[in-house]
Amino acid sequence: MKRLSCILIALLSWLPLSALLANTVDAVLRAERPAGVVFEIIGSSKAMLEQRLPQLHRDIQRLRETFPGLPVAVVSHGREQFALTRSNRARFSRTHGLVQQLVDRQQVEFHVCGTHASWYNIAPEDFPDYVDVSPAGPTQIDDYEELGYTLIVIDE
Repeated sequence: MKRLSCILIALLSWLPLSALLANTVDAVLRAERPAGVVFEIIGSSKAMLEQRLPQLHRDIQRLRETFPGLPVAVVSHGREQFALTRSNRARFSRTHGLVQQLVDRQQVEFHVCGTHASWYNIAPEDFPDYVDVSPAGPTQIDDYEELGYTLIVIDE
């Protein structure tokens, strides 16, 4: 039994802390109404947003069917955020369209990380108006959590 415990602890130590503490949409739907929900998106490829946004739309719809008017925010702070630059609009037109729908039609706050962008010489004005460039993605998430928002992590 002791050996099994050691193996389990070793395996868990390889998992990111966020994976151990992460909420799911289903868990939020089973709980009391939160003040809001913030989705953290972090990935290593520009294509990730295009792959994940359709499910995100469905998840937000499910949350709002159960909790009408629920405030929702999205913070993207990995390489996937670069699909949303103005220069990538033609290449990732579907991604831009889905994000713009979230912002305009579903009143979702959509943020990208200005710090991460600056590491690649991408300025706030390189993103379209419907994307808010936060000074730092992790700080933006912390701000939402301080307001009582429940965090749901979407990673690769």
